[in-house]
Amino acid sequence: MKPHKTELEITGMTCAACSSRIERVLNKMEGIDEANVNLALEHATVTYDPDMTDAAHIIARIEKLGYGAFQEVDSQQTEDIRGEESRRQLIKFIAAAVLSLPLLWTMLGHFKLTSFLRVPVLLMNPWVQLLFATPVQFIIGRQFYTGAYKALKNGSANMDVLVVLGTSAAYGYSVYQMFKGHHTHLYFETSTVLITLILLGKLLEARAKGKSSGAIKALMGLQAETAVVSRNGEELTIPLAEVIIGDIVQVKPGEKIPVDGEMLEGQSAVDESMLTGESLPVDKSAGDTLYGATLNKNGFITMRATKVGKETALAQIIKVVSDAQGSKAPIQRLADQISNVFVPIVITLALAAGLIWYMFAAPGNFAQALEITISVLVIACPCALGLATPTSIMAGSGRAAEAGVLFKGGEFLEQTGRVNTVVIDKTGTVTHGQPVLTDIISVDMPHAELLTLAASAEKQSEHPLAEAVVNKAAAEELTLVKPDQFQVIPGYGIQAVIASREIIIGTERLLASVSVDEHVLEQMHAFEADGKTVMLIAVDNKFEGLIAVADTVKETSGEAVARLKSLGVAVIMLTGDNKRTAEAIGRQVGVDQIISEVLPEDKAKVVRRLQSEGKTVAMVGDGINDAPALATADIGMAIGTGTDVAMEAADITLIRGDLNSIADALIMSRKTMRNIKQNLFWAFGYNVIGIPVAALGLLAPWVAGAAMAFSSVSVVLNALRLQRMKIK
Repeated sequence: MKPHKTELEITGMTCAACSSRIERVLNKMEGIDEANVNLALEHATVTYDPDMTDAAHIIARIEKLGYGAFQEVDSQQTEDIRGEESRRQLIKFIAAAVLSLPLLWTMLGHFKLTSFLRVPVLLMNPWVQLLFATPVQFIIGRQFYTGAYKALKNGSANMDVLVVLGTSAAYGYSVYQMFKGHHTHLYFETSTVLITLILLGKLLEARAKGKSSGAIKALMGLQAETAVVSRNGEELTIPLAEVIIGDIVQVKPGEKIPVDGEMLEGQSAVDESMLTGESLPVDKSAGDTLYGATLNKNGFITMRATKVGKETALAQIIKVVSDAQGSKAPIQRLADQISNVFVPIVITLALAAGLIWYMFAAPGNFAQALEITISVLVIACPCALGLATPTSIMAGSGRAAEAGVLFKGGEFLEQTGRVNTVVIDKTGTVTHGQPVLTDIISVDMPHAELLTLAASAEKQSEHPLAEAVVNKAAAEELTLVKPDQFQVIPGYGIQAVIASREIIIGTERLLASVSVDEHVLEQMHAFEADGKTVMLIAVDNKFEGLIAVADTVKETSGEAVARLKSLGVAVIMLTGDNKRTAEAIGRQVGVDQIISEVLPEDKAKVVRRLQSEGKTVAMVGDGINDAPALATADIGMAIGTGTDVAMEAADITLIRGDLNSIADALIMSRKTMRNIKQNLFWAFGYNVIGIPVAALGLLAPWVAGAAMAFSSVSVVLNALRLQRMKIK
């Protein structure tokens, strides 16, 4: 049976040790193929064998570890749960701050600041301090005790263990001193201020993380909320979720198209910029494909729903972005491995530091030793380490999606930046993939008459070149005439009789009996040198002119190739087209190397050969024939305007069909990896510097608590810079 995949929202995680613990336990469960837990998203993706386990058992196992878990019914449900949790945390923080403020006031009194901050005598009373500290320690701080107990019960240690050890030591020692009658060495303010600062850090962190998932919220906001459908002769306005495949949907001018479908009636221009990035509306008529969330500009249209819910193009984009944000980059393994042993090491270091102070640095001074121990415990929180990679991936992949680049996973976001060779297909990638009539040369006959005769004759042909001629006539609003006779001459052209006039359109060999001016032949050869296909036209055995048809280069292809070269990337064009046409297109866009006349099955061999030369290769294509090469390359990029097969085989989808998106992907990858390295450097460096400083007695516990909170928030804020990043 095919493995199932479930997406779970997880509550109660406080640091990297929590996410690592859940992931490790789930991966050991029988029937689970792979579990991936993302701390920043508070989300788990689990692939499992449905014959051996199910979602309910997985949730139960997570809950047994001491965390909450639920399957997302809809994004609003998750939003509501997260919102309620955030409100509870805000209330806790405000309560803790109110109760801690008087104790903080007394602490300032110890620094001889009473000249302008007079401390009331009442606040110096140890019983009053106990009254303020106890609710903060055991009611507001209960979540830390619960988390620590569950972690230790399951044989692991997390941030809660560090917080509980540090604050309980301060609180417990203060109570002990108070009952012994020693009222000068009390640390009630240390425990309460620490808990308050940690709650503030978590609150700021949660809000910052909420911003980093804004890309998905923005995409979901593009959807229509309702649809007007015709059922049993009635027009009904129903919620988007109730639309089913086959429904006849009506869309008024100015409304969003609710689902993907086929246009049945009407004519309109549709703004598809949210999908393609193209600012100009696309003309639509009966038979054309419509995409949900695009905007119907100016005509009333009727359509049949062909894809609804999770099958629509927008839903697929949202899924790719969500999967990428929830996945792990290989670089994160280092942080995960360290976080697994981090807390026990920190506890050992803290106890050792305290013992050294008690025995050697300040012999017999237990209060001083305790303060050192608390500072080391508190400053060494692994939160920053756990957030360093996932927050950058969330922000980076979200920003990339806004630019029309969809990474399928964190590993592809990491690897793309290493690409040094880009192989691009020609047709549909460098070019539009749609032949158009580019030139008409008429000898004696008026331009419009020559085009009318040519298009009338070609209308009977199914050849793509014929379609280009007919489309040009339609664009010029010419009236075509049905031929009395029509014949295809394979490999040469066509013959037709229109209104008793014999028309021949084709190659020079087909028109061998017709005299063609030498100057025209020179022009024909010039067109062919530019990669155009030339068709000569004779009417009643007299040469009347020629038409040139070509697959035109996308306006942005040359600019895109230049950008790739500026990034130090070699650009190779790989095509099955003939050498002359390929070289003409290659010269036009400025690629480094052209490999032409390659069969579809041989494209993957070319990619493998480049890899064997030590190159890191990205393959870019849009067709079914590109799928093997896309799968073989180190990074496969599918043009989003291409086939589903190509997009399925690729690691990255370039939604906008613009080669500039290749450079965007490389830049996004490189900047995201730089951001991750900055975060990891800060997270590691913070602990490498902070722990020794605390152990040397240079940090008061409350300062250590503030520094710990700042470390996590700073990592998240640094990652959020990616969302404002300019790609070009």
